[in-house]
Amino acid sequence: MGTVDPKPPPRAGLGLLGVGAAACAACCAAPILGFLAATGIASVLGAVTFGAIGLVAVLAVAAVLLQRRRRKAQRCEPAATGPVVLEAPRRTHRQRLGSDG
Repeated sequence: MGTVDPKPPPRAGLGLLGVGAAACAACCAAPILGFLAATGIASVLGAVTFGAIGLVAVLAVAAVLLQRRRRKAQRCEPAATGPVVLEAPRRTHRQRLGSDG
């Protein structure tokens, strides 16, 4: 009869380890990729939402400033073109020099 080698060859366990690693990758890849995809989608949605809110805020401020500018321009326009007659103010009572009232 032959002798039994008490030590297995050094590469004998690597096949089992490789099969275990492949099984782990196959099992865990889908949840990891799903988490990364959800994170990416949430980031995109957050950027789009933040951008839309920012755009609405900028448009609202621009509309207010434009209305103010239009109102100010309307107030500054002269009512009539040509000479304007000014009258001197008239006193209703005389005031004595040196008196308080």
